[in-house]
Amino acid sequence: MAAERSSVATRILDLTVAGHRVATPSAVIGEGADALLLPALSSISAREEMLPLAHELGDTYRCLVPDWPGFGAHPRTRLPLNPANLHAFLDALLAAVPGPYALGVAAGHAAPYLVAAARRHPGAFARLVLVAPTWRGPLPTAMGPERAGWFGRIRRAVEMPLLGEALYRINISPPIIGRMMRAHVYAEPAHVTPAVVAAKHRITRQNRGRFGTAAFVTGGLDPAASREDFLALFGHGLPPVQVLRPDKAPRRSGAEMDALIATGRVTALPVPGALSAHEEFSGDVAAAIRSA
Repeated sequence: MAAERSSVATRILDLTVAGHRVATPSAVIGEGADALLLPALSSISAREEMLPLAHELGDTYRCLVPDWPGFGAHPRTRLPLNPANLHAFLDALLAAVPGPYALGVAAGHAAPYLVAAARRHPGAFARLVLVAPTWRGPLPTAMGPERAGWFGRIRRAVEMPLLGEALYRINISPPIIGRMMRAHVYAEPAHVTPAVVAAKHRITRQNRGRFGTAAFVTGGLDPAASREDFLALFGHGLPPVQVLRPDKAPRRSGAEMDALIATGRVTALPVPGALSAHEEFSGDVAAAIRSA
């Protein structure tokens, strides 16, 4: 653990994305070279999940940790949620706070978005670190492409007034959040305490929270259509890329990480944890980042 926790300041970035004003709350932690830390996209996504890692890195880096539009522990922005708008969000963020960044860190589904942004903005990042990178949402991962026709129907149902809110509340209850976290988010069930579950549940209860969840879970925010498309993001034209592969990542997601590592286009280190290793084992993740 870091010897002393850095103070946290909050900065609101006033961005314009696809013609929409997107007020973006961001944490600023630490001193030193600039670093951009992007939380994973998920039903419980919020910048708070990156704060333990930012504190660990705060004696070396000045970390900017924004919320994604449509996610976070605050009322959500009215922005159509799709890959094009998330790419545009990062473009707007890099225009407002251009760095250059000594370090870019992204977890889960944020990883391919960060890589694509680094390709669009040469020189913005000196190096990238991807923690448990994923590209395929939960339903496409679990059900396979042969059931793709259902995903849009499920998303539209959750987005409907009244019925959608009822479906959403049923599927993000504290018991379900706890079960999900023990299954693939955290590696150690004992770390999924009632306090942790309550904090995650508060994130899901934000106004318009169901829209981000519906988009992510059904694959509506998948930045690639296939493994081949995902792997094609990597290679020439990027700064050095390091993948931190959690030892207890779910089998299907871990296979995608292993396929990326096998290309030789990235360097890789194992870390403890599952899909939220950056939060659960922030000290180990920070040590791996510093070892590069």
